[in-house]
Amino acid sequence: MSTVQGTKWVRLSTIALSVTAAAVSLTAAYFSISSRRRKSKALASRIRELEASFDASLSSVSSERRGRIRAQQELRQALATQSNSDGAAAAASYYPMVPIGTVRSCFSTRNGTPRQPQLVPLSRACLIFDPTRVPSEALEGLADYSHCWVLYVFHMNTNLDKSWKEPSRSKLKAKVRVPRLKGGKMGVFATRSPHRPSPIGLSVAKVEALDRHAILLSGVDLVDGTPVLDIKPYLPFSDCIQDATAPAWIKEENALAVASVSFSTDFPSSLSKCWTTAGKQSLYASAEDFQSLIKQVLSWDIRSLSQQTRPHHASGNGDLSLSAMELGVCNGEESHRALNGKKASSQLLTDITYHLVMEGVDISYRIDGNSNITVENAAALLCDAKNVDKDHYNYSRWREKLAQK
Repeated sequence: MSTVQGTKWVRLSTIALSVTAAAVSLTAAYFSISSRRRKSKALASRIRELEASFDASLSSVSSERRGRIRAQQELRQALATQSNSDGAAAAASYYPMVPIGTVRSCFSTRNGTPRQPQLVPLSRACLIFDPTRVPSEALEGLADYSHCWVLYVFHMNTNLDKSWKEPSRSKLKAKVRVPRLKGGKMGVFATRSPHRPSPIGLSVAKVEALDRHAILLSGVDLVDGTPVLDIKPYLPFSDCIQDATAPAWIKEENALAVASVSFSTDFPSSLSKCWTTAGKQSLYASAEDFQSLIKQVLSWDIRSLSQQTRPHHASGNGDLSLSAMELGVCNGEESHRALNGKKASSQLLTDITYHLVMEGVDISYRIDGNSNITVENAAALLCDAKNVDKDHYNYSRWREKLAQK
């Protein structure tokens, strides 16, 4: 009897324990659910607070942006409302722009710089950005494009300050002389003349390599020291218009091409001598590569219209040889000196020595009446050591990147 009662007691105890455990489990589940609900409510409240804070920040930023835009508009209006000599308000509007980079080009002077991009595929330039204005991340993805547009300033134009600071005194030349028309005139907006109401240039260049704050470009028509305003990727699907048309005079092939370009027997040795100095700063691997560039550049008649139609000589024998001091070229700086002389006849044309300065090298050449060019000599120009860029982007800096292409 006692054994049966003990068994019942054990069963009752087990049941009681099970019920107690279930009750504890239910209680724990209840508190867990309650805790989660409280946390969920707190989280939802926090999300609403953050959303409200975000909306307030957006409103503040939008208000700040509107204020900044108003300030910029007021600044432009204040710049536009400048008094001229008569005290009347000037009508021009100004949009101040600061260059984002500078071009280090193989063309030391304007003379010899191609009239259009891609005419000289071997021509190179290094576009070096201002790191305070252009972070290196801004160039990410540009290497995936084959070409880019370069917007820049024709900084070597004469009377540049007057055209910007005193536009009322700067008269627009409605027509300019066009080399392809042999000096004939055309409306300035129908040409690529650098002498424009706003001296802004546009060139397409091939992207060869990128290195942090610099781009190596080729096929350029940019003179050394050119300030760059912006670059944009070249988009074939929109920038290349298949059915685009142009006037007949612009399509004329070989209008400015010369008959031949040859080198004198002494030229290679003269170039080799000056290359020991010039090569350290050059964008080209060797004197031979540089000589190939010279041939491409001179394959087009780079002389100005006045040189073609009214060649001058500085001495009695018609020699137009300019010394390095007369050229005044160093690191892209050019001094323009007018040479007095008489009008040379076609018979004296071969007696005139012309000069092309690239990569700090003065190349002298002659051209005969049949447009055959003979390149005679190369001489390194002496430059002030203070003006030499210690962090120069020369060929050695690009060698590995070019080898990867």
